[in-house]
Amino acid sequence: MRIIGIDPGYAIVGFGVVDYIDGKFSVKDFGAITTDKDTPFPKRLCEIYEDYCQILDSWKPDVLSIERLYFTNNQKTGIDVAQARGIIIMAAAQYTPLQVKQAVVGYGQAVKKQVQEMTKNILKLSCVPKPDDTADALAMTICHAQTSGSLLRNIKASNI
Repeated sequence: MRIIGIDPGYAIVGFGVVDYIDGKFSVKDFGAITTDKDTPFPKRLCEIYEDYCQILDSWKPDVLSIERLYFTNNQKTGIDVAQARGIIIMAAAQYTPLQVKQAVVGYGQAVKKQVQEMTKNILKLSCVPKPDDTADALAMTICHAQTSGSLLRNIKASNI
């Protein structure tokens, strides 16, 4: 099963593409879609959409996993991220940061550095992917693959 993980934003959209077959991960690609802060916001959304479509066309993932929005202080930022997120969602599983931390580290209160190191180790990468949004997106793929309610578990079980 090919999974694309997305850490949404409008300045940086982290992405990771991972194959998960027979309980093993294989990293196919990861990176970030970036937009310039001086570009008008509607144009930034268009750039995200175009780059995201290219990634989908290139990798043809089976599932998409995207971080659910969580914000408390800055509603304007939350609204802008929600707009960027909206153009990314097609049929995505959504996980909270706590769920990702639990799936990757085994502890829902893990710090970002712990999640990044475990992501690196689980995916057998030589270093933690940069920017942080890229590492977060790869963590999303691990979370999706290891979540008990995941369709991946059903697919594997039906092939036994």
